Amino acid sequence: MKLYTYFRSSAAFRVRIALNIKGIAYQSIPIHLLRDGGEHKKPSYRAINPQGRVPALAVDGPAGETILTQSLAIIDYLDETVPEPPLLPGDALGRAKVRALAQVIACDTHPLNNPLVTGYLKSVVGASQEAADRWYAHFIREGFSAMERMVGPGPYCWGDTVTVADLCLVPQMFNARRFKVPVEDFPRLVAITDACMALKPFADAQPSAQPDAE
Repeated sequence: MKLYTYFRSSAAFRVRIALNIKGIAYQSIPIHLLRDGGEHKKPSYRAINPQGRVPALAVDGPAGETILTQSLAIIDYLDETVPEPPLLPGDALGRAKVRALAQVIACDTHPLNNPLVTGYLKSVVGASQEAADRWYAHFIREGFSAMERMVGPGPYCWGDTVTVADLCLVPQMFNARRFKVPVEDFPRLVAITDACMALKPFADAQPSAQPDAE
């Protein structure tokens, strides 16, 4: 497998964790989101992923190489094709709860803080860096406030087994800390992140451990 990735991308971070948990070897192909105006914008990468985003995962299919996009779709594929260890609970209710936790981050929090959005705020809307930072912190707090009340008793988001919810939370917590968003009001989420980062698949997937880290 080939993973088109960027060391700071939280969506790519999620997929790197999943690949590590499943024990799947992959080739990392860095796509720098800032260099030369953004390598993800170049026609050569748009031919791979028309959205021009990372991650993208190249897998072998019946008709040759196939490109998968969107981190949650990729994680679902990995969970279906390499079922052990599972990233979703065994019961339908548990799966729905875990998917909801994951989507608090992947659907409602991260998209509003994506560089495409914050960049548009500054370059087109005319927001100052200070205003963009407030925007970023606001939506982090909105998502974390909800998730703090939704998670299970721990040590992970849904009990004593890592799920896709943890794969979404940890990268978002990294981003919050990187942009100096206070996280002390979310002690359960901080504890979950610490518990996850004690695990090798998470530690090996973190931005500083990537070959393209700067």
